[in-house]
This record gives sequence, structure tokens and C-alpha cells, in this order.
Amino acid sequence: MSAQNRYERYSRQLVVLLILLLLPALVAAEPLPSAGPVDGNEAFSPVLFEDGKPVIYYFFNHNCGECLRTIPFIVEYQQAHPDITVRYLDIREDPDAFALFQVLKEYYGVGFAPVPTVFVGNYSLSGYNDITNGLDAAVKGTTGEGPQPDLPGRDGVSGSTLTIPLVIAAALVDGINPCAFAVLIFLMLSLMSLDSRKRMLMVGAVFISAVFLFYFFSGLGLFSVIQFAGISRLISLVAAVIALAAGAISILSVVRGEQGPALLSIPESKKGIIDQYIQKGSLPAAFIVGILVGMFELPCTGGIYLAILALLSNQMTLTAGIPYLLVYNFFFILPLIIILAVFAFGLPVERLDAWRTGSRRGIRLIMGAVMILLGIILLFEVLI
Repeated sequence: MSAQNRYERYSRQLVVLLILLLLPALVAAEPLPSAGPVDGNEAFSPVLFEDGKPVIYYFFNHNCGECLRTIPFIVEYQQAHPDITVRYLDIREDPDAFALFQVLKEYYGVGFAPVPTVFVGNYSLSGYNDITNGLDAAVKGTTGEGPQPDLPGRDGVSGSTLTIPLVIAAALVDGINPCAFAVLIFLMLSLMSLDSRKRMLMVGAVFISAVFLFYFFSGLGLFSVIQFAGISRLISLVAAVIALAAGAISILSVVRGEQGPALLSIPESKKGIIDQYIQKGSLPAAFIVGILVGMFELPCTGGIYLAILALLSNQMTLTAGIPYLLVYNFFFILPLIIILAVFAFGLPVERLDAWRTGSRRGIRLIMGAVMILLGIILLFEVLI
């Protein structure tokens, strides 16, 4: 196959990939029909009792399969106990419902509370199993009609809260991975023959923009899929295991003194494809290189990103999470921007490459430590 044919084939594949990445975000942006008896005009306030009877606050999300599976149980329970008030609150469709959800989570001291979640009396229940098994006991414990159940209450331990500094720190550590560094430096080296610093900077900027777009829309797509499927707890556990394993592998490679390519890096079999586009030196080729780097790098070094996405999906809706994704991905590419800026001010590319090679062990150690930390935070979120 000629180089031109390969170029066209990979270009078409990248277009299809970008469309697939955008689809979940577009679907999530569409208004959805009501999944339950939601009263959107009701004035929300954290009133836990009405006429001496407890009020059941049921928070859910139309895009959450577990939430929809729980609704019939709640409806049936309400029909069997007509004196109990139930309020169905969709945190995706109603901003007031989402705001009330945050208020009640703070009131109950529950940092990790994915939908579906029920608040009743002094008790909070999350997930289909906990709600169906514990709701009646919580109601009776609140009304005094039964013993106090051993359920999470207002004295429970609060999970950790995702903060902007944590997002920024994780993004910076993720951004100093050697893979994208190496590609950007090799891209600059391949363009040295052009003898046009302006052209080289343009190509570098396009490459960085492509990396940003791929990572942002990948995160947006994964976030929306997690929200749609209602599997934030499962994803959190998976992300925690991946982060802990990847962190351990990264640190072990440093302890053993391994000097070769990192295990968590772009596969050697894919580097030839990237090199083909680097040699072209054009703006479209630089964009494709950025997308390819994202494609091949994300499965290998995306442990930190997946951990952050899991934390986001646990604590907020897709709309509320977009600013966090933008912040994360800006700081993710910030090291690349700094490298490009340093090059623009005249530092030889060869010195940048020497620094990259000399700092490889330190970078692996830092990345490993951060991934282990995020893995522990995720486990704390889910299990505590």
C-alpha cells in the first residue's frame, strides 16, 4: 500500500473515531422524556417530615439504568404506605433537584452518594440493593414503629470531595508522561530542515490542540456512558484497581532500574504509523499525529484520567463535570505548551530531548505515586 493510500485510510478512520466519540455527548445533550412522577414545579427544601410523617427523597437520573429499575419499587412502596410522601427528583433534568441533592449530601455527611439515592429521616441509602432491602427499616426506624436499623445515617463517614487542586495536580502529573513529550520533540526535530520557526510553532500548536480535543471528547464520551449506564460504582472500583496496578508497575520499573521504554507507553508496533505522519510535516498531518498519540496513549497511560472520570461521575452530573474536564485537559497539555514555548525562545530541541531522557525515571516515579494515591482515594470513596 502506498504512503498516500495509508494516509487517506488513517484519515478516514480518524474521522469515524471522532464522530463516535462525539455521539455520547450529543445523546446526553438531548432532552429525555420523564421516567417517573417528577413534579418539576415543586419548591424544593430539605424538609424531612410532613404532618409528623417522614418524607422520602428519591434522587435519580433518567440515564441511569439502576435508577429506572428502582422506581417501580419506590412506587409500589408508596402505594402500600399512602401516608408516606415520596418526592421523585431527577438531578439531570432539574437544576433545583441537583442543588437539593448537594444540600442533603452535605446535611447527611455523605461524600459518595451516586444515584439512585434515598434520604429518609436520619438515613441515606444508595443503589438498588440497599434501597430495596433497607427502605422499610429506615422508615420504621424513623417513625418509631420498629428498631433503629443498622443503616448509614447522618453520623456516617463522609467520603472525599473532588477539588480543582486535585484535578489540576492529577492532570499535570498525567501531562508529564514521556510519550507525548517524545512525539512533540521528534516532530520538532523532523521540521528543523524547514528553517522556519514560525512554521514549526504552528505545527506544534496543531499537534497539541489535537491531543487536547481527543482527550477532552474521550473523557466526555466516557463520562456520559458511565452516567447513562448508571455504573459509576463499578467504574470506580475498576479505575481504582487499574490506578493501583499501573502505579505499582511504574514504581517497580524505577526500583528495578529498568532503562528501556516504560511498560505503560505507546506500543512499538504503533510508532511506525506515527512516524509516517511526522515526516509529512504538514498541519493536517500534525493534527492526525495528535489524534494518533491520544488513541495509542490513552489505553496505556490513561489510569489517572480514568480515576478522575470515576470521581467526577460519582459526585456530579455530566453538565456539572464539563468545567472539570476542561480544566483537567488544559493542565494535561500545559507541559506540552511549555515545551513548545521554551523551543520558541530558542532552546535547542536536542537539549529538550536530553532532558526528557534524563528525567524518565523521575517522571515514572511521580506518575506511579499519584496513580496509587488516586486509587486509594477511589477505594475510600466507594467502600467507606
